[in-house]
Amino acid sequence: MKKPPLLILTGPTAVGKTELSLKLAKRYHGAIISADSMQVYRRMDIGTAKLPEDQREQIPHYLIDIREPEEGFHIVDFQKESLQAIQEIRNAGQVPILTGGTGFYIQSVLYPIDFNDESDDPTLRKKLENMLDEKGAGYLHRILRRVDPLSAARIHPNNARRTIRALEFYFRTKTSIAEHNDREAGKESGFSFCYFVLTMERETLYRRIDERVDQMIRDGLVEEVQMLLDEGIPRDATSMQGLGYKEIASYLSGEVSLEEAIRILKRDTRHFAKRQLTWFRRERDVIWIKKEEFDNDENRMLAFMEEKIRERTGL
Repeated sequence: MKKPPLLILTGPTAVGKTELSLKLAKRYHGAIISADSMQVYRRMDIGTAKLPEDQREQIPHYLIDIREPEEGFHIVDFQKESLQAIQEIRNAGQVPILTGGTGFYIQSVLYPIDFNDESDDPTLRKKLENMLDEKGAGYLHRILRRVDPLSAARIHPNNARRTIRALEFYFRTKTSIAEHNDREAGKESGFSFCYFVLTMERETLYRRIDERVDQMIRDGLVEEVQMLLDEGIPRDATSMQGLGYKEIASYLSGEVSLEEAIRILKRDTRHFAKRQLTWFRRERDVIWIKKEEFDNDENRMLAFMEEKIRERTGL
């Protein structure tokens, strides 16, 4: 049976995925599914670089503004809801286009990864969360490094949620969650896909990141974070751990100056972009689009993408 088509456009933060994804969607009568772990949250617009609503009306968008900031949203949720969105898009006679920078989200859709082994253990999770409150994320990450160094190498020490999930998996199964995910990702995809990774020279990307952070501040990121805190969104909510929100919340609580918060945000965003690129280099069957090789001309990039899509999917 012929596999259904799926187009994927990803890359590090601030590389320019959004603009190119809109052109791709217009070319293929497509609809966009956001593979971004932060854009699912309502009223978190500036810090997530969310496309304005009026521009989203031109092309159907899925998995944006589907959760309240105090709610959780995990890989299992994304996998389920994105697969439902793909079916809905196909039923409408459109081409699904997965775009965003969360590589694990993309992997969970592209390959039939089974997350049943990652079912919750409330007692164990509560114990780990108490350890987090008492001793911090770094302490938990050091435990993970000792029992599961492979997973620890792939998880940032400040990412408490993923660290807890990896520890929970290890203590329940005595196996590495990274090894489990690698095995699952080694399965054959159920899609006829084209997986594009947009990238650019590192110095240029880092400059764009700095410029984006400055623009977010001008656009009202501080006020957006203050609004969320005023609503009673706890600082330890998953949504408030996102880049931009965590740093500005520290400023608003008097822990650091605004200048220092901005410096930390720029630094951490650059580190995040580096980790994203490391992830994409591990993925199979990706097609790299280095913007400089196309003189930053999106029409030339699109022509290249059309050729690859025709070769791999027949579209």
